[in-house]
Amino acid sequence: MSLSQVTAAARRSAALPLTLAVRAVDVDGEGAVGVDDDVVLPVASASKLLLLAEVSRRLDSGELPPGRIVEILDEDRADGTGLLRRMSRDGWSVEDLAWLTASVSDNTATNALLRMVGRESTARLAQRLGLGRLVLHDKVRDVRGPDVPPVFATGTARDLARLVTHAARGTMVSPAASTRLLGWMRANTDHGLVPALVDHDPYAPGFPDPLPGRLLVANKTGTDTGVRADAGVVVGARRLAYAVVAHWDTALGPGAERAAVHAMRDVGRTLAACAGRSAP
Repeated sequence: MSLSQVTAAARRSAALPLTLAVRAVDVDGEGAVGVDDDVVLPVASASKLLLLAEVSRRLDSGELPPGRIVEILDEDRADGTGLLRRMSRDGWSVEDLAWLTASVSDNTATNALLRMVGRESTARLAQRLGLGRLVLHDKVRDVRGPDVPPVFATGTARDLARLVTHAARGTMVSPAASTRLLGWMRANTDHGLVPALVDHDPYAPGFPDPLPGRLLVANKTGTDTGVRADAGVVVGARRLAYAVVAHWDTALGPGAERAAVHAMRDVGRTLAACAGRSAP
């Protein structure tokens, strides 16, 4: 099956009241396709991949010791996704915080890591990797007033997919940093968007090596008002990096959200069919 089928799946959403940006890349080949993949959109927590990439880079370079204990400050605490704000300890290692950010999109862990490395360093890494439109504008906040950026992060499907492609190819700064990021992504517990209709075992051993006749997935999702985003890699006979971002006017009601989720899952089903077969 050709990657062109992925763009066909994306374009099936054209009549829906939403923007669906899609990018798919053959990690081991030259093929790549996209629909509206250069449109800058809010990408919610999918952008935490950039923060995790910077943390992984620093662990690889030795700038950060993995066992360094980071104290959770009151300014770090945020509601929404995560477990840390419900736990009694105030100090966690850098790797603990990374696992929490990757697996359950922990907002408090995210803020602690972001305070430690700084948004400026994530911007420098984005430029280094050619992700000029993937930007963390602020920390995660429970309430966004007029004096702070209106959204946590913005980006394009192209840049999100490019970051995942770097990790899958081992070119995200170094092979070790790339492998670490993929391992964190593998721990993500939210497979309800693009991977929802992909026949895969999220706990199967051996990642990133493919299993005969089986698919593996590693991803990071994002959810916010009027936004659903998902970036990851599907591993089968082929390795396909992807990013899908849906954005809609919330005034349209819950039907628009359901349409967005169904459209993302349709793209995922097509990605799975492509990944399960050798490249033409």
